[in-house]
Amino acid sequence: MITLAALQMRSESGDVAANLARIGEAARDAAGKGASLLVTPELGLTGYGAGHIIRDLAEPANGPLVQRLQAISVETGVAVIAGFAERAGPEVFNSAVYVDGAAEPVVYRKSHLYGDYERALFAAAAPSAVLFTHRGVKCGMLICYDVEFPENVRRLALAGADAVLVPTALPAGYSGTFIADHMIQTRAFENQVFVAYVNHCGADERFTFAGSSRIAAPDGSLLAGAASHGETLMIVTVDPVSFDVSRSENTYLSDLQRQA
Repeated sequence: MITLAALQMRSESGDVAANLARIGEAARDAAGKGASLLVTPELGLTGYGAGHIIRDLAEPANGPLVQRLQAISVETGVAVIAGFAERAGPEVFNSAVYVDGAAEPVVYRKSHLYGDYERALFAAAAPSAVLFTHRGVKCGMLICYDVEFPENVRRLALAGADAVLVPTALPAGYSGTFIADHMIQTRAFENQVFVAYVNHCGADERFTFAGSSRIAAPDGSLLAGAASHGETLMIVTVDPVSFDVSRSENTYLSDLQRQA
């Protein structure tokens, strides 16, 4: 069982220092509320709509930016998942990193890029099941559009994930409303996992964001939901044992494997 914090955040476009400071503030707040893990939005460190400056701000996974996140984690005692632009040789990936104190960071690279904007900035990674165990709870990461493909969540569930943590930059509009209000809870229910979907709020020079961050439980219930506007720090308990009854009644994963 863990206490999870999720920050619906308004990132400053292109201002990494300001965004790091905001994440540090949220980590301290989360620690005061008993949380051990903080999830923040997609490309929250650079701002999602910063355009080609994002490539200039890209750093390797062992670079100063991730080290500064580790310092926040050491200071607060709270692990952090943050979205950043990861440079790996000549390529730049839309990535999320999990840092827990001084431990080796865990990096996930987005596999399904959304639209011409992202494809002009990033390389697409091969779909993968990136897992880590946080205080006894096995977690996997996806980024935004990845969660809209059921195969990606199913891959993590079949690999043993209890929770799928999803930094996102969901834009405002009908599709965004449908995804937040229906798809996230469905993904949780059909895979019997927790899904934390953590979005930006407000607008930058290119995008207006839907807000509406959601944390859903394996039985499809909504543990927490943010408004369509404004920063919010959501705090929930993630306890897989509490949903053993749901998993015993909704045996999708075991029945799928039995048929295969």
